Amino acid sequence: MKFVVLILSVLFLFPFCSSKRVKPSIDVNLKLEELPSQESWNSVITFSDSGKISAILYAGHLKKFDEKRETFLDQKIKVDFYNPQEIHTTTLTSIKGRVDETTNNLYAIDSVVVFSDSVTIKTDEMMWRNKDRKIVSDKFVTVISPNETIQGYGFESDQSLTNYVIYNITYVTRSDTTQ
Repeated sequence: MKFVVLILSVLFLFPFCSSKRVKPSIDVNLKLEELPSQESWNSVITFSDSGKISAILYAGHLKKFDEKRETFLDQKIKVDFYNPQEIHTTTLTSIKGRVDETTNNLYAIDSVVVFSDSVTIKTDEMMWRNKDRKIVSDKFVTVISPNETIQGYGFESDQSLTNYVIYNITYVTRSDTTQ
């Protein structure tokens, strides 16, 4: 009797089995070259020169494209710069950014603020040039120091903001002349 029940149970379950395999759906609009080779969240990248820390980059989201040799950053970018004695000198923040991996230049985009102990610079786009460790922009910039506020188009500075040049100045105000 047990044998008959077992056979009936198997025969009852057999019609529910199928030889069809479940295939995942594939998005045919997806282009392989648009996919990053690496992606990470809450990334911290340390840059060093001769074993000394020159900068530490923090990014909420990072996408690396090997073929383009570019890394795109978003979700609150922050870079802390250090002098040759590894003392923190300057901080750069922006909403988005990009690193050109052929030059290691960093492009900060959207709501860029660079500040040191005595100077704050605000602009829409800025580049940190790796080869000479300079911060440059050809966009409208506002430079705020304890003694003055200067606005203009174009900017170049060392990464510690101790020596800077503002091109095409459009506005200057000194703190001792305002009321």
